[in-house]
Amino acid sequence: MGGHHHGHDHGHSHGHSHSHGGHGHSHAPASFDRAFAIGIGLNIVFVVVEAIVGLRIDSVALLADAGHNLCDVLGLVVAWGGTMLARTAPTKRYTYGLKGSTILAALANALLLLVALGAIVLEASQRFSDPAPTAGLTVSMVAGIGIAVNAFTAWMFARGRKGDVNIRGAYLHMAADALVSAGVVIAGFVIWRTGLTWIDPAVSIVIAILIFWQTWGLLRETVEMSLSAVPRGIEFDHVDEALCGLPGVTEIHDLHIWPMSTTEPVLTAHLVMPAGHPGDQFLSDARTMLHDKFGIGHATLQVETGHGHDCSMASPDKV
Repeated sequence: MGGHHHGHDHGHSHGHSHSHGGHGHSHAPASFDRAFAIGIGLNIVFVVVEAIVGLRIDSVALLADAGHNLCDVLGLVVAWGGTMLARTAPTKRYTYGLKGSTILAALANALLLLVALGAIVLEASQRFSDPAPTAGLTVSMVAGIGIAVNAFTAWMFARGRKGDVNIRGAYLHMAADALVSAGVVIAGFVIWRTGLTWIDPAVSIVIAILIFWQTWGLLRETVEMSLSAVPRGIEFDHVDEALCGLPGVTEIHDLHIWPMSTTEPVLTAHLVMPAGHPGDQFLSDARTMLHDKFGIGHATLQVETGHGHDCSMASPDKV
């Protein structure tokens, strides 16, 4: 039994290195390091410039925008912190390393975004009753630079937003700010042509609703991950069928699939194999199948011989 266990572990570690090569989990976050560094640098420079200009020309709008952009920098720092922590080596205490940091970072970012949206809506509703003096050319120019900075940063994260919720959080922050700045510029132009001051807060609120819709999805998904739900890209039933279809497996129970990080799912399952233990090669093949078909790089399978249908045996295992 000890020997089998050792063999299993050995196979397991092989599974890890394989998964990183195959799925590029280890490379994916690393390639965003530059994006994070550039994005944070650009945004900090922009916030400083905006604050200085805002104080010089005494513009509340610019100072408020600098505040929003500072919130963005915080969002980027949180997301980057999550990916950095996720790379720490496992310890006896944190046997998965700190991979779950990416989930916490994405959750924090979703909440940060909601707070920022609240601020935008609050500000806009105040502007309905008491319109801000229409922004001059300087404000529009600074906002224009803001659009460029935020759009460029968002673009750097665009390719990672599908596969990694944490990157999506960073992306949403940037895209949201680019949109808000664009809204300010467009509203300013329309007001200049028509003189209708309510357009400015109206545009802000419409944009806030759009971003809220995206953020709500992000929040839901990160809360699911925190609760160890099956990751969105994986169909529980398909995994169940694939394992049941393995040669010699008559039944499968206690199948658990959960996210260890925003990019790495883990699986455990009990396979009932009355014909006896199939040997290590079977286990390693099963893990390879799970990795290739479902992208699950960390799988632990428990083989049970004998009659697993016996409920008295199965009930204590039921979680």
